[in-house]
Amino acid sequence: MQDILQLDAVTLAANIRDRRLSPVELVSASIARMEQLEPELHAFCTPTTESALAQAKVIEQRIMRGEEVGPLAGIPVAIKDLISTKGIKTVSGSWIYENFIPDEDDITVERLKAAGAIILGKTNAPEFGYSGTGHNPVFPTTRNPWNTDLTTGGSSAGSAAALAARICPLALGSDGGGSVRIPAAHSGIFGMKASMGRVPLYPGCRDERYPGISSWESLEHIGPMTRSVADAALMLSVIAGPDSRDRHSIPTSDIDWNGALKGSLKGLRVAYSADWGYAAVDPQVREIVGKAVKVFERDLGCVVEEAHPGFEDPKDTFAALVAQETDLTGMRKLLETFGSRMSPHLVAMLNTDWTAEMFTNANMQRKAVVNKMWRFMQRYDLLLTPTLATPPFPVNIESPEMIDGRKVTPSEWLAFVFPINLTGQPAASIPAGFTAQGLPVGLQIIGRHLDDALVLRASAAFEKVCGWNDRLPPILSR
Repeated sequence: MQDILQLDAVTLAANIRDRRLSPVELVSASIARMEQLEPELHAFCTPTTESALAQAKVIEQRIMRGEEVGPLAGIPVAIKDLISTKGIKTVSGSWIYENFIPDEDDITVERLKAAGAIILGKTNAPEFGYSGTGHNPVFPTTRNPWNTDLTTGGSSAGSAAALAARICPLALGSDGGGSVRIPAAHSGIFGMKASMGRVPLYPGCRDERYPGISSWESLEHIGPMTRSVADAALMLSVIAGPDSRDRHSIPTSDIDWNGALKGSLKGLRVAYSADWGYAAVDPQVREIVGKAVKVFERDLGCVVEEAHPGFEDPKDTFAALVAQETDLTGMRKLLETFGSRMSPHLVAMLNTDWTAEMFTNANMQRKAVVNKMWRFMQRYDLLLTPTLATPPFPVNIESPEMIDGRKVTPSEWLAFVFPINLTGQPAASIPAGFTAQGLPVGLQIIGRHLDDALVLRASAAFEKVCGWNDRLPPILSR
């Protein structure tokens, strides 16, 4: 008998609409898988299984009555715990908000629910998203389905783990410095950050009432996390589009997301940067991604060149911009009460003596990165890089200390992802292959600003040649 949890959302949604699959059966299977794996996986911090089953029954009754239902009717979806959910606890990985229940949904959650998606629960994330891993002080650390001694990456850690473990077919993540793409790469799934403003965001980082939650406004994106490119397109067809509550929202809905998957890449100019010209990269990552890049030339007909955009390492720029967009006053007041129960790296950031000059310098440096990237992308249709500089590493550390024999700073394993939050370009992480230890490695596909459709088309073309979805993580075979 086929495992329905191995099917993609496009197939599941069609089967539900055609009455070949019961939403109750699908949600029940997701809950059973969750209950089986959660004691080890820790993907979900707030399951909503009772309400999910109740909603599945409502949708099933509507379908049986012949009523019109949305494109995601009956599909279980996991929501990252930094994303606002009305009536569902949203802890953000912090003791400060351990009992916080929002009074409104994020725009994306509103749209998913209106399309018939069923919220299976909130997924684990580091405190306020200030980490590239899955650690927080409140809940057990999320573990990687490919090896539970290793990290999934973060900050959308639980969403990635839930997908890789086939608990649900769709998940929602947020990405302020790579937080959709990082765990996608480490967990062997697909994750995409669309162009800044393509997917509207509210309240989240724009809600001034809540220190910690209110942050990262010019960097943050919300995006789909899935096991297939078509599923990401389906999600984007629901969650993308303008909304006046988001002042960065792009005021047009001009993309046929599902149609964007079709078409040839022949003749496209593609740049490949293996290391930005400065980054340390694990040899296995370099080899696996290098082989994936050859697919674009050999199988997809692209003209590929090795080239770098030419900016200097912007890690200090990014750190200063994160601090600038943090409610430092509000958070520092909370340190007095909660400091001993907050993540040490977050406390260290709050205790840094930031100056106005640091912030203005960071803004100037950001402009340099944006402008160099724009000029670079005038010569190329796409830019390919590794998503991350390393494969998954031990779950009990925040970052590797060494990469390819070189001592590195804590953010260097993230060298390829956070610059794309500075520029606001569309970018996706797609599985490129596996290490000798059976660990997933991601390829990052970056498009020109606003050319989200081409990123999806390139991802779909690569997926067709190098499909990965039949390979299951070891946690499912125990």
